[in-house]
Amino acid sequence: MKKILANDGISAAGKKKLEEKGYTVVTENVAQDALANAINTEGYEALLVRSATTARKELIDACPGLSFIGRGGVGMDNIDVAYAREIGRTVANTPASSSDSVAELVMAHMYTMARHLHDANRKMPVEGAGQFAALKKKYAKGVELGGKTLGVIGIGRIGQATARLALGAGMRVIAFDPYSDLASIKVKIHGMGKLNVPIERVSMKELLAQSDFISLHVPKQANGAAVLGAAELASMKKGSFLVNAARGGVVDETALIAALDSGHLAYAALDVFENEPTPREDLMKHAKISLTPHIGAATLEAQDRIGEELADLIFEHFES
Repeated sequence: MKKILANDGISAAGKKKLEEKGYTVVTENVAQDALANAINTEGYEALLVRSATTARKELIDACPGLSFIGRGGVGMDNIDVAYAREIGRTVANTPASSSDSVAELVMAHMYTMARHLHDANRKMPVEGAGQFAALKKKYAKGVELGGKTLGVIGIGRIGQATARLALGAGMRVIAFDPYSDLASIKVKIHGMGKLNVPIERVSMKELLAQSDFISLHVPKQANGAAVLGAAELASMKKGSFLVNAARGGVVDETALIAALDSGHLAYAALDVFENEPTPREDLMKHAKISLTPHIGAATLEAQDRIGEELADLIFEHFES
């Protein structure tokens, strides 16, 4: 039966689903520079990746027996998708499986910034016993999310999931997305079913000026440019908050540090970084940045959904 290399892993549920139909699934990670040789030597016909492994033209050309490349998650900027499809390879991802998980992480970061939790958690173990009153005073100026404006840049699946949660928290939601004509989103309310809630669409300039919080949900730009650079950050409301759980590089990290140091921005939250897996040290140690190590989709529920959806995509490819 077909052999599959899940080089960045796959959930137990997804692996089981594949193996029950006779597929061989190997989850041992192969180094990038040894990947082509392993695929050819072991006869793998499908490669499953997350964000760590890349599938560029060189790898695709070197592996003529590789007919399916699956990305567990949303973005596929680590795969030369157009080229692979042009020469007859199937490339697929799981864009809907992790939306809720990423959205919940964004909300977690927003609550964390609003109440200084990330900094308090750093300081309490060191200073809490002797400086309790001083720390209490320092962190006594938190804000509530309710009544604040969230600007969503990119109103795709994850942006919509984030908007739903923000609406539930009592926030006003505005959105900018030149590639979508979405006018409303479905919000499930206990005891009331699903309601269509209009989404206020604004220009980027309006979003930057009006938002108390901004969350990015956009892919890495084709030209590598930041979506939010120095000029855009300067246009944000003074004292506002920024979350990037999308892709490293869509926010100019040097400009971000400058905006935080100047006091123009209150806090930022980052789940993704330009130089993963070795982010710059000044970001990691900055007192005004809430940090997570690219875990937006890393919930047990999302991983099970991703694994099972990848299995279905493989069945469709090899059996239809």
